[in-house]
Amino acid sequence: MEGPTQIRPKGLADYLDVLSKAVFQSGMSWRVVEAKWEGTREAFRGFEPHKVANLTPKQIDALAEDTRLIRNRRKIEATVENAETMLALEDEFGGFKKYLRSHEDFETLSADLVKRFKFLGDTGSYYFLHVVGEPVPPHDQWMKSHRPHGFVPRTSKARTAKPRTSAARTSKARTSKPRTRG
Repeated sequence: MEGPTQIRPKGLADYLDVLSKAVFQSGMSWRVVEAKWEGTREAFRGFEPHKVANLTPKQIDALAEDTRLIRNRRKIEATVENAETMLALEDEFGGFKKYLRSHEDFETLSADLVKRFKFLGDTGSYYFLHVVGEPVPPHDQWMKSHRPHGFVPRTSKARTAKPRTSAARTSKARTSKPRTRG
């Protein structure tokens, strides 16, 4: 499987777009997020940070009801807060890219992103940095060091389903209601 397409950010809106996609993908199928992303981009006014940061509570309520996007209120509110954070970092460092480059290595930068931005975890941080073209370790190497304890790859035989026994089928048959034709 191919990784996500990298971009060359032209401005702060591109960074907020990619960061927000990482936020919305947290705990969700990336396919669902991808299918709704164009509508999400429209609903968030092209991810222009000043416009997103200045959304009113009434506008946030409207987004929470907007069928063009994934209507997770906490992630919508996180996107607004993340726009504010991004603008503050741009002011503090004289540019968001300068903020990204101010860290000594990937791990330090990733940890700082996770600390500063709402709903962004390690995987989202890796995704964000990869897509915007910042240096990241090779994916396989990074995954090995970030697997949860007890992780079993999907290709393992340990995850195959157990066959049903005849006793289980018989037990189910006894508890089933007879079918009736209506």
